[in-house]
Amino acid sequence: MTFATIAAALPKSAVTTIDGLPFPHLASGKVREIYDLGDALLLTATDRLSAFDVILPDGIPGKGAILTQISNWWFAQSIGLIQNHLLPDQVGEFARRGITNPDLQLRSMIVRKLKPLAIECVTRGYLIGSGWSSYQKTGAVCGIPLPAGLRQADRLAAPIFTPTTKAPKGQHDEPINDAQAAAIIGAALYEKVKTTSLALYQFGHDRAKQAGMILADTKFEFGTDAAGALFLIDEVLTPDSSRYWPAAEYRPDCSPPSYDKQFVRDHLIALRWDQQPPAPRLPAEVIARTQEKYLAALRNLLGP
Repeated sequence: MTFATIAAALPKSAVTTIDGLPFPHLASGKVREIYDLGDALLLTATDRLSAFDVILPDGIPGKGAILTQISNWWFAQSIGLIQNHLLPDQVGEFARRGITNPDLQLRSMIVRKLKPLAIECVTRGYLIGSGWSSYQKTGAVCGIPLPAGLRQADRLAAPIFTPTTKAPKGQHDEPINDAQAAAIIGAALYEKVKTTSLALYQFGHDRAKQAGMILADTKFEFGTDAAGALFLIDEVLTPDSSRYWPAAEYRPDCSPPSYDKQFVRDHLIALRWDQQPPAPRLPAEVIARTQEKYLAALRNLLGP
């Protein structure tokens, strides 16, 4: 699917709830709704937006469709590295299950039923965000020592893998070390997940560079089937799970502009909001500018 086709199909107003589906509803996330299709799952991304772990009252029109289509693109690109949870013929799967609404198709994926691993797989190639804060205090990121004298947003000599716990809804993920992560999912599986995550990050970084973007860091999620085979699941290399910077504007010693909701975070910080519900409403300009960020990432990857 082309960028122009996706952009033309986006709704004019944000879709923050999904109503009327004839499938059992299993769970709600900050962005996604999960439904049981019997032999598979339906993952539908709404246009909801969260900041500081609070869902905002205003969504971003088309955000769910953009995230889904970016994930689908990356799933296709990375199939040589690892299998993923998408069932092969998405168009046929939608038709077989009576999912005919074009907007719902655009923001949904039909996926295998797998057992998610109980860790988040964070991979970092640049010193930014919580990694930069940790480095300033300890000279290390998640317990991994780094050379002295690094600047904010500096590229690391080699990407690092910094897993976290997968916290229950409403709680924060906590950084863990190799030994703790291996104890949670098993040593052999952990080594495979770590190696695969680093390979996926490098692949994503190199491919994003061709699209004029820098992939600073990202989070992967994995699951296993009944036979123990490993799959890439959830969303992958989207602006919600990753930090992308415009390559032309990158420079160290600052926090570069990004293709994500940092614009919204900066707006909320300026309001001195206490980061507790209820969140303040977003001005129309902030909503429009944020949508432009997500669309720019999609256009860079897919081409105009």
